[in-house]
Amino acid sequence: MTAVIPAVIPAGARPRRDRTTLYIWLFLTPTVLLYGAFTIYPIVGSYVYSLTDWNGFDASPSFIGLANYREVLADPMFWSSFRLTLAFMLFAVPAQVLATLLIAIVLNSPRMPLRKLFRTALFLPVVTTTAIVGVVMQFVFDPASGPVNLALRGAGLAPDGVDFLGQSTTALGTTIGVYVWKWFGITLVYWLAALQTVPHEVYEAARLDGAGALGTLRYITMPLLKPFLVIITLLSIEASLQVFDLVLTMTNGGPFYSTEVIEVYIYRWAFAATVPRLGYASAAAVLFGLFVCLVGMLQLLAMRATRRTRGMA
Repeated sequence: MTAVIPAVIPAGARPRRDRTTLYIWLFLTPTVLLYGAFTIYPIVGSYVYSLTDWNGFDASPSFIGLANYREVLADPMFWSSFRLTLAFMLFAVPAQVLATLLIAIVLNSPRMPLRKLFRTALFLPVVTTTAIVGVVMQFVFDPASGPVNLALRGAGLAPDGVDFLGQSTTALGTTIGVYVWKWFGITLVYWLAALQTVPHEVYEAARLDGAGALGTLRYITMPLLKPFLVIITLLSIEASLQVFDLVLTMTNGGPFYSTEVIEVYIYRWAFAATVPRLGYASAAAVLFGLFVCLVGMLQLLAMRATRRTRGMA
């Protein structure tokens, strides 16, 4: 029978380990407190306030149960905002993902001159504050003196100018275009990172077999990028649902609610209404949050399926 010899802990090791744990929690405490105060508490508060009737001024909210949820689901403006949010996502994500893929393939080529300069130039809008971008774009698309309309008049394409942000037919498309331009660089970085995972030896073997540029792209690059396509698309979908600051500063949801996505709809009832309805806005926010969680679950399932496929391959 083999005797079990207990491990001998060196003298002073236990206090040193306890001290390290104490330091870890000490440095984590500010992050935990700030995350709890500015993330966890507002989320819990939204669920609580969604069950009340409160304008933000009364001393105490009035509990009304699920009445806010029933009213939100019966409001045509809520569903209009939901459709606009989906339309924004359905137009912005494919344009962003496909355009950045093509540019990334070009900029990934070692024969491309000044590729580092182009990468930096395309990434610069990402580090610019979105609210500032929205305000600047109001000037850029100004129908009277904006540079876009001045260029159109100079080319003879629109002598009277185009009110891109003042017409319901063009406001949403213009906002989507600015959004794609604003976040073009971050998706480009995703694709450039994905392209770095393709072994250089595979390209060399393809060239030795006589494959041209299009053949290499079709039969080597694109099949190897399929797992990344799923992940990047889902990340872009989730990001396209968070466009409050851009839409608010560019159009404020107008004209005639043609760009009022759900986030602006929530803001309007919570802060911009003559009589704020924080309980009603919280109910709309909870419903929108559940939709975002659903998108996040689909993202998680897609990532797991992608890892499983790559493991089998």
